[in-house]
Amino acid sequence: MAWDFSTEPEFQEQLDWIDEFVREECEPLDLAFSSHIVYDRSHPVHKEVIRPLQQQVKDRGLWACHLGPDLGGLGYGQLKLALMNEIIGRSNFAPMVFGCQAPDSGNAEIIAHYGTDAQKERYLQPLLNGDIVSCYSMTEPQAGSDPQEFKCRAWRDGDEYVIDGEKWFSSNLRYATFAIVMAVTDPDVPVYQGTSMFLVPTDTPGIEIIRNVGLGGEAPGEGSHAYVRYNNVRVPADNLLGGEGQAFVIAQTRLGGGRIHHAMRTIATCKKAFDMMCERVLSRHTQGEVLAKKQMVQEKVADSYIQLESFRLLVLQAAWKIDQVGGAKARREIAVVKVLTPKVLHDVVYTALHLHGSLGTSNEMPLIGMYAMAPVMGIADGPTEVHKVTIARSVLKEHSPSEGLFPSAHLPPRQEAARKKFANLLEHEVAQH
Repeated sequence: MAWDFSTEPEFQEQLDWIDEFVREECEPLDLAFSSHIVYDRSHPVHKEVIRPLQQQVKDRGLWACHLGPDLGGLGYGQLKLALMNEIIGRSNFAPMVFGCQAPDSGNAEIIAHYGTDAQKERYLQPLLNGDIVSCYSMTEPQAGSDPQEFKCRAWRDGDEYVIDGEKWFSSNLRYATFAIVMAVTDPDVPVYQGTSMFLVPTDTPGIEIIRNVGLGGEAPGEGSHAYVRYNNVRVPADNLLGGEGQAFVIAQTRLGGGRIHHAMRTIATCKKAFDMMCERVLSRHTQGEVLAKKQMVQEKVADSYIQLESFRLLVLQAAWKIDQVGGAKARREIAVVKVLTPKVLHDVVYTALHLHGSLGTSNEMPLIGMYAMAPVMGIADGPTEVHKVTIARSVLKEHSPSEGLFPSAHLPPRQEAARKKFANLLEHEVAQH
């Protein structure tokens, strides 16, 4: 019987190195630079600081570990990646330094799986080298979470495809060298069979960024998620990724593991907030004693710890199952993690913020920014409600309706059956009385 919560000493040594490296080299970058600089390769910090840090990671053998050795990675399973992301998630810059930043990591995976040799040479290799960044252009302003409402179309015209339509929240398009664009190629079949993916260089004529959208709290115009219109954008037919109608099959390659990575990076954020919480309640005095002496505060600390540790174990269990049976057979576990991610982030960060008092709501602490990520995580990679439906349907497949008029747990028939089974002992009990 195998049942182990320990980490191999060799890999633990790597995790310890990552922990110190992120703390000493990556987290200071977050304090000095805007998060948008992560993707802006024209900024001198990339050449002067990030490149040398990336080389240290490569020398340590920890570069792009989600990819196989043939692509310069280590081919780590999801469990090891989860443990790494639990640390890397403490810093906005760390994923770039380790070659696993979104959406580039997911885009690299699907090009590696479905790209032609020519596509890999032009798009994948520069991405793996860290020379460029990419964009994932899927969602649309009118569609919400329902791809059946997609309006962006693509059609074959000789040796080219023509893409026409709008996309919303196309990640980092303003800095990207290319985008992976999802468009409907056959509107006469269900969208899951009639949608395709295309590799689109961002200098292609007809790409119009209507505006760059930021997250809440960011100044107008400073965002990096494009509201973009593709105005009859023409790309060579060879830029089709996979085959026509395969977009959603391809998309699943990047989503399962991505949700686990989001969750572990969320744990990193929650741990930072929890540590701040504990330090604050041990430092702040009120009514003659430190907050940590107050039982209501102790309850909040305990609840946050329990919630965080429970969530972490569920994430690791989901990662383990993906490694054992694959993402398709771990859909329920992935969905559970996706549902819990925004709730745990909300609850733990809010408690930390609340226990800091007015300081917690100020711009002199990072808690408000962390708190604002909770609704983002509730929407990213599909809204929470969709994943709850997935969980419920999966669970209900393992159950059956009752055969009779009353539930199978209805006591009268069960009690009657039990009395028949133990009739001799019951008769003895009656005789004794």
